[in-house]
Amino acid sequence: MDLNNILSQLEAAGEQDIETLLRDYNRENDRTFKFDQKEEALRRKLCQSVLTVLGRPVQPTCQRTCLETLRILSRDKCVLGPVATREGMLTLGRMARLNVGEEVGDNQKSSQEGTQSEEEEKVVIEALKCLCNVVYNSLAAQQVSVEVQMAQGLCASLHTARTWHHEVGLFTLRLLFLLSALLPGVRGVLRRECHAVKLLTEVLEHTLDVRWEGPYEAARPDPQAGPTSAEDNERAMEALKALFNLTLSDNGGREDDHQFRVIAAVLRHVLMLKTETDDKTEEAHSHAVNLLNNLPVSCLDVLIDLPVQGGLETYGGKNMDAIQVLLDFMEKRLNKGSNYKEGLTPVLSLLTEGSRHHREIRRYIKAQVLPPLKDVKIRPEVGTTIRNKLVRLMTHVDMGVKQTAAEFLFVLCKESVDNLLKYTGYGNAAGLLVARGLLAGGRGETQYSEDEDSDTEEYKSAKPFINLITGHVEEPMPNPIEEMTEEQKEYEAEKLANMFYNISRQNVIRPMRVKPDGTLAPLEETLCDPPEENSDSD
Repeated sequence: MDLNNILSQLEAAGEQDIETLLRDYNRENDRTFKFDQKEEALRRKLCQSVLTVLGRPVQPTCQRTCLETLRILSRDKCVLGPVATREGMLTLGRMARLNVGEEVGDNQKSSQEGTQSEEEEKVVIEALKCLCNVVYNSLAAQQVSVEVQMAQGLCASLHTARTWHHEVGLFTLRLLFLLSALLPGVRGVLRRECHAVKLLTEVLEHTLDVRWEGPYEAARPDPQAGPTSAEDNERAMEALKALFNLTLSDNGGREDDHQFRVIAAVLRHVLMLKTETDDKTEEAHSHAVNLLNNLPVSCLDVLIDLPVQGGLETYGGKNMDAIQVLLDFMEKRLNKGSNYKEGLTPVLSLLTEGSRHHREIRRYIKAQVLPPLKDVKIRPEVGTTIRNKLVRLMTHVDMGVKQTAAEFLFVLCKESVDNLLKYTGYGNAAGLLVARGLLAGGRGETQYSEDEDSDTEEYKSAKPFINLITGHVEEPMPNPIEEMTEEQKEYEAEKLANMFYNISRQNVIRPMRVKPDGTLAPLEETLCDPPEENSDSD
């Protein structure tokens, strides 16, 4: 459709004609995401014209059509000038039934609590969609959102979550997520003034039908109830994402500690739920893992402090169902073989810290990831077990992935260098040991329980023959110098020494040695160090 024609007709058209014109434009551009740059000025004028119409007392059907047009136009960052103003944002806020541009605390109720017709509800949904697009695509709109207290208005609406239409709830939560993600300064306001952490937790409890059996114990999901519906799952994901933003920094005290433990209990419930598809279940678990990483590690005991079904007393009577779900999730991400940084490292970090601070979690995970060694004829990085896959990651090209995987295995070994080398070999562990200054052996700083790991008979019998560098028993190799004369051996030794000397002079390599404190230092520096005094010398 010709935009000049639309603009000229909008100026003098009545409500019915406006609706017809814009409906045709919306139908034609519903799937348009790339716009003609030549018509940029015309689209900006159309934005202003539509806002002008929304400022009049028109019927809900006309409002909805205008908002659909704005939603399409808001996909173009370059034409949002008229919308990203105080007047434009207040207009959209009013259409979305949000208390904006006023003291939200003075309003006893959110305007969404009033009775709405089906068409009025559709207007609210379209306005919220527009706000999501505009806030995401416009820095100016983000700043205006702060000025008109958009986030506070959204929190006021959250109090009516129990009576929401699905899409009203979904886009209210999504807009709150966007504001908390794009405007770090808003997070503190949401936490302190709006108590949004508690509010979002309550929304999660209602959405997922959490029933409490104890202070931090949610009732197990009813297997007969079926999977969580797609709509409930969508709203829960938006709430989890917003909570993640609000818990990125912990500035609270005892009250927050209680709230974090409640969140941990809700997240355990999320881990135990199934959704309509495996992909959606994995997505829910991913958001739960991200949020658990933000909680104080002391709160992770909530995941295991539940009665064990069947009365099993293994692992101190702790319930490891949630930990098993996390392990299964980790293995799925390992098996994908890509996107390790975003997909795998969060769950590895979570399991590492859980294992570091909670003995039962460490023992349970180690029994599955690093079971007692039996077959040591195969290199640690070769094979299909979780251990093999994690050891392969210890030499990954991405430094973050490599360090996270190595740290996880190190903690499972109670930060003992000897134990780690037993499962990985020196070659795979060298990067971690250099970073930790543990090349000379020893332990990390964390104190662990004194329970000893018992070796299998197979490992004990093979131990003397294990190559410490590769971590496995190698097949006997022929000695290449066995048939050489002494002169030939001396010649080869000199040749090798000269090769090392030449490439070190050219800075291709730099000879290093391990200092007594376990760190590396250039060989020439250590040779210049004065020898330690021997009190027994004459």
